[in-house]
Amino acid sequence: MYTRKIRQRLLEALDDSPVVLVNGARQTGKSTLIQDLGREAAYYTFDDPAVLAAVQADPFGFINALKGAVCLDEVQRAPEVFLAIKAAVDRDRTPGRFLLTGSANVLLLPQIADSLAGRMEVLNLWPLAQSEVEHQPLSMIDRLFSGELPDKCHFERQDFIARLSRGGYPEALSRSSERRREAWFESYLHTILLRDVRDLAQIEGLTEMPRLMQLLGARSGGLLNAAELSRSTGIPQTTLKRYLTLLETLFLVRQMPAWSSNLGKRLQKSPKLFVSDYGLMAHLQGLSEASMAAGLGLPGDLVEDFVHAELVKHQSWSDLRTQLMHYRTSTGIEVDFVLENRRGDLVGIEVKAAATISSKSFNGLRHLREITPQQFKRGVVFYSGDQVVPFDEQLVAVPLALFWS
Repeated sequence: MYTRKIRQRLLEALDDSPVVLVNGARQTGKSTLIQDLGREAAYYTFDDPAVLAAVQADPFGFINALKGAVCLDEVQRAPEVFLAIKAAVDRDRTPGRFLLTGSANVLLLPQIADSLAGRMEVLNLWPLAQSEVEHQPLSMIDRLFSGELPDKCHFERQDFIARLSRGGYPEALSRSSERRREAWFESYLHTILLRDVRDLAQIEGLTEMPRLMQLLGARSGGLLNAAELSRSTGIPQTTLKRYLTLLETLFLVRQMPAWSSNLGKRLQKSPKLFVSDYGLMAHLQGLSEASMAAGLGLPGDLVEDFVHAELVKHQSWSDLRTQLMHYRTSTGIEVDFVLENRRGDLVGIEVKAAATISSKSFNGLRHLREITPQQFKRGVVFYSGDQVVPFDEQLVAVPLALFWS
């Protein structure tokens, strides 16, 4: 069994918040995490047709009948229950009274998010980070800002390929062979794209969703261009934007905004779009361990997706509160990732799939440093080598293995 790093955050939230929601894609281990807390609480899942029918028939009556601490699973299936929880909490704000789990991002569902504003703490549970798989107690975000890096991290190409192929879903990691893992990913996508999308929104053209997901898997890490995607898929832009929102709500994809020194311009710039799990992305691209091992290099887009996913996971338990963004100028200068803490300090991150790097690998980071001399704390290039190599006082090359060793 894997120890989840947000466990302590969850316990702290239950000590002072009347409602706590653990949000995350299906099969990330939410139920296992809840059971690991050892709390005495009544448990109801809205995947149970009888429970769901009772909540939908009379949400206020259902909630008012509950006594003591309670855990409600898959709450996104009955959004009407949130107003009833709000009324109950306004009468009794006992900390930890309601522990909720959901497989859809309620912050993207206004009718749910607005009803519990100021009463509910939301924690995201992503698929397993590689440090969790290896039972390593580390926080990459805190390491990058503090600069506390080792001199060396052992990196094995075949081991990394296996990690890329398996991803972070606990069930996928438990499969005994690559063939069985592919079958799991196929079934997982089918269930979410057909059942969960239908539950969230009554839409036509559900058969278009798998094809769209396949295309997004091939373009993960690129700038989101809705007009071009619409032309490629034949899906009207208005429909396409709705589909993308649904996929993001279900934690299958994630949009990463652009960084700009001008806060007013950030929302005007195109975000990047990533598949949330690199194992799922490898499956969508038809990449096997054998095909990656036979290649001359590693697939750069998949390695970038790996770094994105791992950083997002580490954000969920880091002591530092940070935003993850990308940087790109009109002249084509770019930095793959920019971490910004609440004080405005910046760490720039570049990703190189190669085992060797040169001074040119830091050009984008040098540009970012030039325009933000006071904010810039460190520039890091992740690469598939063994040595931690400083290029100057602020720029350093770091092995990808640092994420798990």
